[in-house]
Amino acid sequence: MATYYTPKSRERVDRYLVSVEEYAHYHRNGYLIVRGLVSKEDIAELYELAEKTRTKNKKPARESGGSDPLHEEFLDATRVHMLSRIEPSAERGMLNPRILDVTEALIGPDVYAVQSMMFLNPPGRGGQGWHQDACYIKTHPDTLIGAWIALEEVDEENGCLWVAPGSNHEPIYPPAEIGGGNVHALDAFSNLNGVQNVSHLDDEVNTLSKVVAKYPPPISVPMQPGDVLFFHSHLFHRSYPNKTTDRFRRSYVCHYCNARSWIPWDHDGYEGDSGNYRQILARGRTHLPYAEPAFGTEVYLYEGDDTDGSVSMMGMDNGMMMPIGQKK
Repeated sequence: MATYYTPKSRERVDRYLVSVEEYAHYHRNGYLIVRGLVSKEDIAELYELAEKTRTKNKKPARESGGSDPLHEEFLDATRVHMLSRIEPSAERGMLNPRILDVTEALIGPDVYAVQSMMFLNPPGRGGQGWHQDACYIKTHPDTLIGAWIALEEVDEENGCLWVAPGSNHEPIYPPAEIGGGNVHALDAFSNLNGVQNVSHLDDEVNTLSKVVAKYPPPISVPMQPGDVLFFHSHLFHRSYPNKTTDRFRRSYVCHYCNARSWIPWDHDGYEGDSGNYRQILARGRTHLPYAEPAFGTEVYLYEGDDTDGSVSMMGMDNGMMMPIGQKK
């Protein structure tokens, strides 16, 4: 007997309900800003973690002179990956129910929590040139989404994000220097040419900038603490170094995908042909392997009955189809 899936989220008093207009804006433009989505208390906890991370990893200042600015940022620990696997507060931030409310509506209903990154970006540091996130984290089907959480005021001076609206409709341009498989089938396109030096700050070096130039001028995304920018994994986006002398740019950035996607990726490595078993099932359900929150953070998974109130289609003698409600 066939079963049917009617996903329904668990009700909560503070649940964020996405509007049809917000859904359309995200899929049309490749991004959605939800102002004040995360509470002051939750932002304060993540800010405290950012400060703890900053003081723990504080290193003597050094002159920049390397050929790969992004590599230098990792060396200087101005961004730290996967705190969600070692810090309870980072796991709570990645599994924040209001962030997952929006994610569930945009790419769900089933959601994996895949990656977390804490950005510190002190004066004179930070910045990442034009790139598309799905060239780094590949999912099949291709359902990756980012959530960029501002932990303090973010503007053009201290290094806010810039986006090229509508560029989410572009394919993933394969960087020559980044491996790990492909998003698209090989030889499926007639003119999908490779690009070089993706994420490099210099547009003369980063050849993805030539594709960005086909779009209207990119827009900056100033944000206040608690604002969240959701962005499509194909969207062209970037940031510039922090130009201030007395301000940081602290943010917490997480990635999610539909939990029916196969994920041949994990930041910390994986065994076999996929890293699904390392990703937390954050909403809904899945037929694929998954992990549970390491620190017991509550998640709201599917609790319905697959056969209750479902609808099937019955063929008629005239070739038409008629819906038939089925009860358990």
